[in-house]
Amino acid sequence: MRKILLIASFPDSIMHFRGALIDALLAQGLEVHIAAPGLTATSEVSRQLLAKGVQVHDIPLCRAGMNPLSDLRALASMLRLIRRVRPEHVLSYTIKPVIYGLIAARMARVPHRTALITGLGYAFQGRAGQKRTALRSLVEGLYHLALRGAHKVIFQNPDDQELFRSTGILPTHVPSLFVNGSGIDVSRFSVQPVPEPPHFLLIARLLGDKGVREYADAARRVKASHPEAVFSLVGWIDDTPDAIAREELDTWVRDGVVNYLGRLDDVRAAITDCSVYVLPSYREGTPRTVLEAMAMGRAIITTDAPGCRETVVDGDNGFLVPVRAVEELASAMLRFIEDPQLARRMGARSREIAVDRFDVHKVNAVMLREMGISP
Repeated sequence: MRKILLIASFPDSIMHFRGALIDALLAQGLEVHIAAPGLTATSEVSRQLLAKGVQVHDIPLCRAGMNPLSDLRALASMLRLIRRVRPEHVLSYTIKPVIYGLIAARMARVPHRTALITGLGYAFQGRAGQKRTALRSLVEGLYHLALRGAHKVIFQNPDDQELFRSTGILPTHVPSLFVNGSGIDVSRFSVQPVPEPPHFLLIARLLGDKGVREYADAARRVKASHPEAVFSLVGWIDDTPDAIAREELDTWVRDGVVNYLGRLDDVRAAITDCSVYVLPSYREGTPRTVLEAMAMGRAIITTDAPGCRETVVDGDNGFLVPVRAVEELASAMLRFIEDPQLARRMGARSREIAVDRFDVHKVNAVMLREMGISP
């Protein structure tokens, strides 16, 4: 039986982001293995994967930070695992699995090695200070070293693909393509009636680069003239240098600027309650939360930034605003308040676009074909 090993960095996202892809791989008759930190035999994610017939492997990978000794241990662990499993295919995604997973797969002479670039992360986003510039140079060098041994690189938007090509991060001999994000299950995220506006929602890790501060600042401006407007926020404070401080979040809540709902395992109820979905991110692969909101028939406000701009036709299913532009973001929000029917019209178009372009089964069919798994 053919074997495939998926290497990830965040176990809690596996079922949410890759569940349909795993099902598609199993349907092709592959023996599926997944490696990620924290995939212990007793974890809930492991239980769900084992129930599908997937074999799980816990690896000592720290997804944040650049500790050379820790990363070398992760590389050695991946190499031992690959030599033991002997997969025909390795697919790795997110920064460290792509870098160290592909290096290990090449050392183990895996016949088919694929990288999935789902976004560029902290090093490539935000204002370039000395620390971030140094980190980006290091990450670019490691990416180049790893991708030299890839048979194919799959991007989730054309901007990231062009950046990797133009800067030489992706060697010229390695073929690449982009797909429409991770896709969305349009049957699970079904259309829900749009409530009376104005109720805005942002779902994200609480990071500066996700535009969380801009969202809060725009909410404060809008509520000054429209105190009835609701601004909900779903997410959690991440362990990265760019994380929103707990004190900052508490101030927004105390001042009545945002309605903080915490971290939700299932965001469908939160999307159902909103009339407009907002993501002022600085850069994405293709934002999954936007696709979920689109599939459920919600108008979108997002930034004219890589990945984000792929989801919105400006003026059709939502509005695009410049990155970091609080005034323009607030103005877009006000348009939905001033025209209560706008959210319904644009939400209907969002659903049509989600079904046409971002259906997860269409996206996975392209990936399996490009990986040489299906005809």
